[in-house]
Amino acid sequence: MRKLAVLLVTLLVMTTAPLHAAAVAKPPPVVYQRAAFGAGTPEGVAPGAALTFAAPAGVTEYAGASWEYARWTGPDTRVGFGATELIGSWTADTPAGTWIQIELRGTAPDTKWYVLGRWAYGDADIRRTSVPGQADADGTVNVDTFAAAKGRPVDSYQLRVTLYRKPGQAGGPTVRTLGAMASAVPNRASVPVSPGGGAWGVELKVPRRSQGIHLGHYPEWDGGGQAWCSPTSTAMVLGYWGKGPSAADLAWVDPSDPSPEVDYAARFVYDLAYEGAGNWPFNTAYAGRYGLDGFVTRLRSLTELERFIKAGIPVITSQSFKKEELPGAGYGTDGHLFVVIGFTRAGNVIVNDPANAPTNDDARRVYPRAAFENVWLRSSSSAGIAYVIRPPGHRLPANVPGLPANW
Repeated sequence: MRKLAVLLVTLLVMTTAPLHAAAVAKPPPVVYQRAAFGAGTPEGVAPGAALTFAAPAGVTEYAGASWEYARWTGPDTRVGFGATELIGSWTADTPAGTWIQIELRGTAPDTKWYVLGRWAYGDADIRRTSVPGQADADGTVNVDTFAAAKGRPVDSYQLRVTLYRKPGQAGGPTVRTLGAMASAVPNRASVPVSPGGGAWGVELKVPRRSQGIHLGHYPEWDGGGQAWCSPTSTAMVLGYWGKGPSAADLAWVDPSDPSPEVDYAARFVYDLAYEGAGNWPFNTAYAGRYGLDGFVTRLRSLTELERFIKAGIPVITSQSFKKEELPGAGYGTDGHLFVVIGFTRAGNVIVNDPANAPTNDDARRVYPRAAFENVWLRSSSSAGIAYVIRPPGHRLPANVPGLPANW
């Protein structure tokens, strides 16, 4: 389960709209911007297609140990509108003895640097964690999301990534991708259904997994069951791409476990401060462990999501709802993730939903299009949060013409 705390703003009150000439209202402002490592300011890093550790820029203390560090600070990046929320996401390689920190600050208005995550794909050197207690007059960080203070929307920002290694160690982390999604979350209690986007009748063959069969597993990583919707969904998408932990990697998991890759994912996305496995960018960063490209964004409609299904890319979505609001689910939730794998010929949404599935095979569900879109996009839910995970060589669909690129 991922409990959702979405910032409600009154700066923009909109509804979603058909993304074609017949649109009757402007879609909400959302943009996803990838960092170009050739720009910005390097301190001890070798920028290129990726960031690598060239030489230490200094030494610092963290978690009872000393660490050499190198750093890259991105250029000032204009959003194009006043953003009320920003979420960073990344992929990186962190060999033993290394880790990274991701930060963000507003430049219009000017803010301090906020830590969006301290991350490594292992857990032997540091415990990956978000950083609570960062609230001030400009905004706050809610687990993985920077939320601007009321009346302080962000017009431009910078990203910063710091690479750490043990003193004297050769090499270091490699940051392969980095980006941020900025949005102005509209205050909307309901969202109308969007038109078809060309994927009706398409269903991707994504393996099915149940989170419920893991109830009580590994309480040190939040104990399975309803707490593991995010790693279960991420594991399903990795399975679709033929990626995941090896048999040797899984040796520590109980051999009777029916899908040990889910337990493995839960361990390696776990957020120490949040005390859960639902940190959005930690899940997409976990996919990067296997050479995949992963990032967090917001989509504006199911019409947009259909572009991904047409391109052969399943999408993980985050939503909250009462039992009666999503017919066919049979449960309610404060925050939940599942995998959209296709659409029926009538345009309804086919998902692999890991909740309420007694076995892995029971995870496939069909949800009414209008109900799904409403509980996913409204402001009391995640307002369209999506994980996009795919091999770097698998092309993303074209963005919607005339709108800011949100992937």
